[in-house]
Amino acid sequence: MRNDSGQGRPLLPTAARRAAAWCGVVLLFAAVVAVGVLLCVQLSAAVTPVLLALLGSALLGPMYRRLVAMKLNRSLAAGLTSAVLLIAVGGACYVLVSVLVDTGDEILGSLKDAARDLSQHFSTVGTSLNDLATNAKQLIAKFGGTAASGLLAGVGVVAQIITAGVLALLLTFFFLRDSDKAVRALHDWAPGDSAPQLERMARRGFQAIEGFMRGTTLIALIDATCITIGMLILGAPGAVGLGALVFVGAYIPYLGAFISGTVAILVVFADQGVGKALWALGIVLAVQVLEGHILQPMIQSRTVQMHPATVMLAITAGASIAGIIGMLLSVPLTAAISGVLHELRLHYAADSDADADAGTDSSRSGPGDAGPAASPASS
Repeated sequence: MRNDSGQGRPLLPTAARRAAAWCGVVLLFAAVVAVGVLLCVQLSAAVTPVLLALLGSALLGPMYRRLVAMKLNRSLAAGLTSAVLLIAVGGACYVLVSVLVDTGDEILGSLKDAARDLSQHFSTVGTSLNDLATNAKQLIAKFGGTAASGLLAGVGVVAQIITAGVLALLLTFFFLRDSDKAVRALHDWAPGDSAPQLERMARRGFQAIEGFMRGTTLIALIDATCITIGMLILGAPGAVGLGALVFVGAYIPYLGAFISGTVAILVVFADQGVGKALWALGIVLAVQVLEGHILQPMIQSRTVQMHPATVMLAITAGASIAGIIGMLLSVPLTAAISGVLHELRLHYAADSDADADAGTDSSRSGPGDAGPAASPASS
């Protein structure tokens, strides 16, 4: 489009063109993310073991590096670390399942009693809790009946879980043993001179996952121990089972602690009355204060700090995509992405500072500073 003087004039002002360019970038990024999520959902049988192996490698990475520093063969060090992971995860799952199976009916019965007591004072809340406990018990019974009657379906589910676990364990071994090969491959495949920056981004993301896993596991163990001791002192039924529930819920920040703490308070309320329930509330709040103001700042001070709103959105997105496993994996993956973005921000900030310094130096050397080539002595 030309104006009356014949000179070219842009169809849109500069601000509109910039806005359109940014919209295009955002749409392209959203499309790439959507395609990536869709592929991950469709290939969940392969993606889930990979992500679990990354979490296992991050959790026991320091142990592997210490074994290698002790002049142990890399394959042997990775094998010992994978064996420790198998023993730890298998033992924890056995303890948690056995405890919850032994005390599950007792906890559900206490929840129904608490709902019945609450319905006398708050009819809507009590009815909802009663329905929730009844539906949970019916769901467990239905699941058990289905597993008993449909043996092939039950075997198929168990086979999928075992296959995913074995694959994750093998991938953990290879991730630990061949980490240096992965770094060399990154340098070989990186375009131009971007290999050092890509390596820094990858290390930053893995360090975020590593810090999250180690810190969360230690915090979960401390929280579960404190809650279990408190419930034992109050004489709550299924105290060990409640502690196990707190341990598992700690891997889902905020939401897991709220759910497990609420269940513990309701169980004490049903079995011991309002007075002991208030004591249980005090114990839960004290543990949460200990976690939020002492444990997390002290243990996770070197990890990526995420805003609670970001964590909640990540948990919601993970739950909508992959259910419980998505809730468990969403927060460490978000921590890794935050670490990568932090490294990118530092990189571009350094480039901006370098460009500003170069511009300052060039402005200081004015037009009159022609250098030695322009001096009369050089001619």
